[in-house]
Amino acid sequence: MAKYSTGSSSGGGGTNCELCGAESDSLRRATVAGADLEVCPNCAPHSDEQKQRSRRSGGSGSSGSRSQDEPNRKKKAAQNVARANPIWDGDSEHWEKEGTNYNDDPLPYLVSGYGERVEAARQEAGLKREELAEELGCRESDLLAVEQGRATQAGVGGGLITALESVLDVELAE
Repeated sequence: MAKYSTGSSSGGGGTNCELCGAESDSLRRATVAGADLEVCPNCAPHSDEQKQRSRRSGGSGSSGSRSQDEPNRKKKAAQNVARANPIWDGDSEHWEKEGTNYNDDPLPYLVSGYGERVEAARQEAGLKREELAEELGCRESDLLAVEQGRATQAGVGGGLITALESVLDVELAE
């Protein structure tokens, strides 16, 4: 697997979080989903160490059979976001403030029926649309647009498509 970094290319001491891309003067080293990254205070709670502490202290979790799968699902989601196009950083609030440059996050050629594939895979995974959107850090309306087969019209970026392919284990791009 190829390595990448969203940090500064000017040689050490970057000011951008390697998880969400936000600029910060308070970066710290953290291991997130097995990757050693420089993260901002907002992303620090996603560190493996922080999550282990939370689980040991009886942190919040969902009830039922999904509660056992929750740590693995969240770890997998963090890995998928880290692998996704660095333009799509998984921080929807960040996108809403700064806007999106879709020229830098091109939508790939999508397979016929990609919307139905996404919806079926999401349902098979037992996820509600809002749950998947939260897990991916995207707007629910963007996910709905993909499921309805109108990703191009909605201006959905390729990073979201890549993340959906990874999380749901489906092939969407040709």
